[in-house]
Amino acid sequence: MVAEMEPGDWEAVRAIYLDGIATGNATFETSAPDWKKWDCDRLAVCRLVARSSRSVVGWAALSPVSPRKVYAGVAEASIYVAGKARRQGVGSALLAALIRSSEREGIWTLQAAIFPENAASLELCRRAGFRIVGTRERLGSVDGRWRDVVLVKRRSTVVGV
Repeated sequence: MVAEMEPGDWEAVRAIYLDGIATGNATFETSAPDWKKWDCDRLAVCRLVARSSRSVVGWAALSPVSPRKVYAGVAEASIYVAGKARRQGVGSALLAALIRSSEREGIWTLQAAIFPENAASLELCRRAGFRIVGTRERLGSVDGRWRDVVLVKRRSTVVGV
């Protein structure tokens, strides 16, 4: 079940983020931030969690892509699923709910930056109507390894049309 993130969900959200970091294919980050930093870096709306038997097994949130007013309807999507809950439809449920929630908030474009090795995330986004915009080659380095990032985006069919 997907629901709005509650303050008490933070520790589980952080643990799932760390689980994603540990895969080496989820983010350039090497550690999870504290609550204050995570909270400041994301929009106050569209923060979702997936629950299974009352445990948080995934989360989704949006980050602004720019402080400029013209980009107010464009956000970067992040979705993380606990290792034990992957390949069970949690990511699909979170992304579908995130799209609905973002459109209620007037967001017309969602984008995501995904490592090309993360085939599951690329496929998840493709199934949700995202398209590949391009590849940012050697965008950043982690542990001495330069990584490409595939930029995907989804334009709303109901907001900003």
